[in-house]
Amino acid sequence: MSVETTTTGPTGYSASETVRRILTSTGDTWAVVGLSSNRARAAYGVAAVLQRFGKRIVPVHPKAETVHGERGYASLADIPFPVDVVDVFVNSELAGGIADEAVAIGAKAVWFQLDVVDDDAFARTRAAGLDMVMDRCPAIEIPRLG
Repeated sequence: MSVETTTTGPTGYSASETVRRILTSTGDTWAVVGLSSNRARAAYGVAAVLQRFGKRIVPVHPKAETVHGERGYASLADIPFPVDVVDVFVNSELAGGIADEAVAIGAKAVWFQLDVVDDDAFARTRAAGLDMVMDRCPAIEIPRLG
């Protein structure tokens, strides 16, 4: 069993090895929960960065808007194809439910954005066999991979 180096958090929820694995080998289809056409929101810019690095983004928002040329869906359950990573841009109080939905649809990993932390959701998601990080941003992490 390998020991992961954590950069923040006592629970290892932002382990560098997990961050690298999700960004490089988990898969390229990222459902971005909270992504809308609002250019002022962080999700909009992060999704653009993910696209520049070869990821397919899938907007998930109640409005089901097309964003960055990709059709949107109202919920994770509405997406008619496999999703590799669920990137969560909702507040911590709602994020746990999204993590549970990610498990239910068969995603391989869950990513909670900066300031989104739910230790119980982390434990449930990891127990279900998914990789997960919290309180990190893939748009910050992916360029660091080199």
